[in-house]
Amino acid sequence: MPKHYDVIVIGLGGMGSTAAYQLATRGQRVLGLEQFGPAHDLGSSHGGSRIIRQAYFEDPAYVPLLLRAYELWEAIEKQSGEEILTVTGGLMMGPPDSLTVTGTMQSATQWNLSYEVLEANDIRKRYPVFTPSANSIAIYEEKAGFVRPELSVYSHLFQAEKHGADLRFFESAQSWEVHPSGEGVRVVTNTGTYEAGKLIISPGAWAPKLLAELGVSFQVERHIQMFFEPTRGIEPFRVGKLPIYIWEADDNVQLYGFPSFGIKAEGAKVAFFRKGQPCTPENIDRTVYEHEVEIMRNYLEQGLPMLNGRFLQGKTCMYTNTPDEHFVITEHPQHPQVVIAAGFSGHGFKFASVVGEILADLVIDGNTNHPIELFSPQRFVYK
Repeated sequence: MPKHYDVIVIGLGGMGSTAAYQLATRGQRVLGLEQFGPAHDLGSSHGGSRIIRQAYFEDPAYVPLLLRAYELWEAIEKQSGEEILTVTGGLMMGPPDSLTVTGTMQSATQWNLSYEVLEANDIRKRYPVFTPSANSIAIYEEKAGFVRPELSVYSHLFQAEKHGADLRFFESAQSWEVHPSGEGVRVVTNTGTYEAGKLIISPGAWAPKLLAELGVSFQVERHIQMFFEPTRGIEPFRVGKLPIYIWEADDNVQLYGFPSFGIKAEGAKVAFFRKGQPCTPENIDRTVYEHEVEIMRNYLEQGLPMLNGRFLQGKTCMYTNTPDEHFVITEHPQHPQVVIAAGFSGHGFKFASVVGEILADLVIDGNTNHPIELFSPQRFVYK
């Protein structure tokens, strides 16, 4: 007879790891299934750093979730003894009418978040590594920073196990079904069959396969995180000297980057926000090509010439985009026993701590006090 659990979690990346942790700490019997090892680099939850910020240009509706996410990042840090969130301050730069600037100001104004406006000369004086065009401005947010994705996943998984979760790695979910009686679910993996009362599916780039019947057009894209050696040494790029930044160039292309951190200077990381190529997890090209590095160099020369030194390495990752680039967090429309977290569209990891709480709420209580109306898949059902 298959062993019975309260909840099965498919996918133990950024969202699945926090869900397993939240459920286990609430006394649920949890089975976590992950097709690769813990905190692997074959999906989206890797690369050393992910930006976190509160004044959210994507939509002001995200701000309450971000405020709670900060609290939960602090909580897991206390439990684990690890520094997972580092506050560096953040610059949102671009032309005055750019989304990066106007959206940030709108969120900050709506939610009464403090910010500072810097003109181009102010940016250059405060942070000499930047050479913004004369018409550029920046919104400075003191509480922005970055979270460490691998450390987050490891810490949440370790704490989940400590609270009794059964976590199984290198075991991939092949299919899932709701019991004909409507009571519970069954999951078939490459090595066995499991039953539970509820199911969470947090599949990352494997959403098109595992959630095909949901009716959401998930599109997976290949993106590259690049690391460069600054031309004048690493010091101006270290934490404490440089904030995180999102720069919208004059042609509306967005780049984002991080200060260097850690004892070993690994260079500084920079990436394009939305210049990916369609792929699948099976056919993604993991090679980073010289012409791709050159495209980045052209932008660095415009706005960050001191970072345009020796190319150190590139790491591929995947965005799983929804058509409107907002998330899908919901009970399954036909199966209330199944809860879904998918389509985080390249800006989701900062929310991982609060998404885990939301998923646990939906599984245990059937609802959550968090505002998640924006994330219903019903928005894609056109009447």
